[in-house]
Amino acid sequence: MKTDANVVHLNKVAPQHSPPSPVGRLPVALTQVRDKAALQLKQALQALFDNADDTLFEMADRATSNAEQNAFFEAMRDLRLKRKSIERGMLQKVFEAFAALNQYEIGKAPPLDAVSFDTLALVQNDALEESVAIDTMVSKVMSRDSQAIGHLTSRFNVLISKRLDDKTNPLGPTLLCEYFLAACSSLGVEIKVKLIILKLFEKYVLGDLDQLYAETNQLLIETGVLPELKSAPPRRNPSRASSAGTRGGQAGEGGYSEESVQEVFGVLQELLSQVRGVGYAGLSQRTSPADAMPISSNDLMRLLSHMQQRLPVQVDTDEFDLRNQLENLLTRASAKSGKARVVGEVDEDVINLVSMLFEFILDDRTLPDSLKALIGRLQIPMLKVAVLDKTFFSRGSHPARRLLNEIAAASLGWGEQDHTQRDTLYQKIEHVVQRLLHDFVDDPSIFSELLTEFLAFTGDERRRSELLEQRTRDAEEGSAKAELARRQVEQALNERLLGRTLPEVVVRLLQEAWSKVLMLTCLKHGTESAEWLAALDTMDDLVWSVEPHEDPEARLRLLELVPGLLKGLREGMTSAAFDPFSTSEFFGQLEALHVQAFQRFKRPMVNEPVEVLADTDSLLGDDLEVHEVADSSAEADVFVEPPAMIEVVEEIVLLAPGETRLAEPEVALPDDDAALLEVDNLRVGSWVEFQEDEDHKLRCKLAAMIKPTGKYVFVNRTGMKVLEKTRTGLAVEFRRGAIRLLDDALLFDRALESVIGNLRRLKGA
Repeated sequence: MKTDANVVHLNKVAPQHSPPSPVGRLPVALTQVRDKAALQLKQALQALFDNADDTLFEMADRATSNAEQNAFFEAMRDLRLKRKSIERGMLQKVFEAFAALNQYEIGKAPPLDAVSFDTLALVQNDALEESVAIDTMVSKVMSRDSQAIGHLTSRFNVLISKRLDDKTNPLGPTLLCEYFLAACSSLGVEIKVKLIILKLFEKYVLGDLDQLYAETNQLLIETGVLPELKSAPPRRNPSRASSAGTRGGQAGEGGYSEESVQEVFGVLQELLSQVRGVGYAGLSQRTSPADAMPISSNDLMRLLSHMQQRLPVQVDTDEFDLRNQLENLLTRASAKSGKARVVGEVDEDVINLVSMLFEFILDDRTLPDSLKALIGRLQIPMLKVAVLDKTFFSRGSHPARRLLNEIAAASLGWGEQDHTQRDTLYQKIEHVVQRLLHDFVDDPSIFSELLTEFLAFTGDERRRSELLEQRTRDAEEGSAKAELARRQVEQALNERLLGRTLPEVVVRLLQEAWSKVLMLTCLKHGTESAEWLAALDTMDDLVWSVEPHEDPEARLRLLELVPGLLKGLREGMTSAAFDPFSTSEFFGQLEALHVQAFQRFKRPMVNEPVEVLADTDSLLGDDLEVHEVADSSAEADVFVEPPAMIEVVEEIVLLAPGETRLAEPEVALPDDDAALLEVDNLRVGSWVEFQEDEDHKLRCKLAAMIKPTGKYVFVNRTGMKVLEKTRTGLAVEFRRGAIRLLDDALLFDRALESVIGNLRRLKGA
């Protein structure tokens, strides 16, 4: 079927500003713009949802309550279930907006802002927060890309029936935010979670709009739509329009236009001019024949691919010199052709810069030595991508640059003792390196593919390690609570027993059995509770009941006290699940002690009524029967073997099962000691390296600072606990130089910053 009649030839229409295309039909160019935008938006939304789980998981990890944590977990589940429908819903809105561009709404008056006093209401706080967030996001994009959006709107207006402005442009930030909110309307999440999702939308979708605007503007220029449009559109933002308009060309249309890239690389070239051909920082000096001809970048890429394919499996990073290898190839090529060939000036600067970057990377102490050889093999692929794309040096989000940074970040916790053949991280990095060496010729998209794979792998690894790390923290916090309770019990026991001489069985009962009752009570109810105070009273009553008393009134108190005391002891020990056989043994010995206590009152009680003595048995209950209590007329003493007594002279120390408490050497350090300040500067998540001995180092991360016990808990990269130290113990390690903080900043960025700093110092010298 012939459809040429419906095709608008843009190269004829645009210059003459002829009437727009037939009503309801999109021009081919706008269809291409729509499809390009839909593809980028789809990829951006996928990145958003891929990272939403990690972000919400981190927020759940930092939640201050179970309810808040559950809200984040529910949001994660809701997003997973509705992810596809949200993506489809937003893209459907975009397609509908483009379809409506050439459709007039006949007879419909311009919408007015209607006000109904019946429906007026205060804006709810949630809606207000959402509105403020959207306005802020839109303002940022408009501030950054106003010229590019204005150019795109002007070009749209040439091709369509409706009249657009930046707010009604279907690719403008205002409508894109509305589309996303409409697509997310089915999410049942709190405003706090919704704001996090909007922040992710800003980062992964709105953050890359500059690239979309640059590409769509360029597409329309190539089809002849307003190619002469170079100045700023009508004054929406005079200051930005005037400043952007003076630049000329298309510099303002994309975040990384050719002009801006050349400007950044030009600054680097100016610094690199000092080392060009003269040797610096390990770069060999080079002299070229006067008639030498520079090779093209394509020829350089072929030479680098040749070197890449023949790179040995085991590369000695100290001996491998990329420039020397390349010069040897050029020398051989020159000898064959009879013409002297050299690397061009721009490409030489790229080679010098990449060589210096990798020199820093391979000297970096943060990167584990066992992985340096593996990462060093990426030098040629990184050089090739830098020759192809100069934004490698200026754009932090460049896939090749991000891949290198992600590999370095994942390697931060790598231990020298880790087995390379069995470790999944090492195998994954090796896979990435092998793919680049074997498959990367001149298509940099492989870096994006490998970056996506590596991020998925490290995301899974991180989630597993974070779960184990959280369990470690929970266990340590539980241990800390138990330790604090143990100290409270120790204090209570020592206050009542230290320095006193008591029956040995009572000391043992309190230390072995009643201490467990106190521990359980402290953990369950706290030291301010009535249950804790009652447990202390029971302990006090027991101690009083076995001490010698001369006061006649003490006998009556003992008669009243013993039944309740024994009942309280039995119930407490049962609740603490104390061994019933040991319980029976303790009570049998207590019976003998209390019998002796009553016999001591024999002589002072001659004038007491017989009924009181007769009531003794019933008052003591089943737990203790007084056999042969002397009557009031008895005169002979009945001999009873005295109990074994013990003087408590050492502080009672309670240990957890399997615990051996070894006190760290006490070191007196002033509050302003430099080592203590270093400890206080540690933050949760900091990576450190402990020098255990001359041959062994331990890399670990500070997972928690347990305040009740003052412990610093460290885990390895899998989340398992490997070390714990006190504040003073860490300070001692810092003072003897056994701890080194690992820099977790982005590796490539640190390398580039260091190289530029060195070049600037060289220039100023």
